[in-house]
Amino acid sequence: MKNYVEFPDLANFYLEDSYVLDIQETEGSITFVLDAVLTPGHPSYAEPPPDEQHRYVTARLTLAGASEIRWLRRSPRAYRDATGETDLGNVDRLVLEDDHYEATGDWGEVWVFTTSPPSLDITGS
Repeated sequence: MKNYVEFPDLANFYLEDSYVLDIQETEGSITFVLDAVLTPGHPSYAEPPPDEQHRYVTARLTLAGASEIRWLRRSPRAYRDATGETDLGNVDRLVLEDDHYEATGDWGEVWVFTTSPPSLDITGS
């Protein structure tokens, strides 16, 4: 098993406190649009605002080149924070397990069969 922090594109993010804003699935790929937490090792990191615990940026976490995307559980439930923004919950787990990636959170559980490593690209802040 290989945890997400062992992949270069994901090493300076903290997914467990990142929020899933949307899940976009196309043939052969799945993308999680995130309000992602940067860790101090990321080049774009800055101290969080006084009213925030973390530095958040909008990012896209993509698993591409999939031969199969298998949903084990899926939840349509959305959560609303104190400011009124909605999200689908956090990314509780992302690991490479043998021949597939396993991703889980309040939004569901999905297995993605691909040999491509995950990528995480900042799209804005």
